[in-house]
Amino acid sequence: MSRSGIGWDSHRLAAGHRLVLGGVPLEHEGGLGLVGHSDADVLTHAVIDALLGAASLGDIGQHFPDTDAAYAGADSLGLLREAAARVAAAGWRPVHVDVTVILERPKLAGRRDAIRANLAEALGLAAGDVNVKATTGEGIGFVGREEGVAALAVATVEPGHRPARPSRQD
Repeated sequence: MSRSGIGWDSHRLAAGHRLVLGGVPLEHEGGLGLVGHSDADVLTHAVIDALLGAASLGDIGQHFPDTDAAYAGADSLGLLREAAARVAAAGWRPVHVDVTVILERPKLAGRRDAIRANLAEALGLAAGDVNVKATTGEGIGFVGREEGVAALAVATVEPGHRPARPSRQD
């Protein structure tokens, strides 16, 4: 039996911030980057939510709240590794991830394989089990106006080793 979860995230673009997607730093015209409590890696955040959702473990805000100073500036790939460990502790293992990032610029061509490799490593998967796509907002909405970046992810998990549970006495 497999399960799938969906994750969505968006962050605002602003000057003076870094642009990191899937753990890969990117240059953006005008020095724009993503604003957030952690490194604001919108692509990785969507994967985290998809993974947690597939295992019925809530969402990124429950596990890594933006009100906790411990996560200020946090590396999102590290958060993904931790989320994967929590999913494993709940008896599930990821088997596939598909993610779409929506941004006008920069283009991801030439960086897609590095993003796939980063996500695969953090999840304990082969790069072929991770798919990364990119599209634009076609000039429409906050993405199209280059005010922000969004990402949507789907993660599939299968049962892994479940920790022993105490027997119930009726």
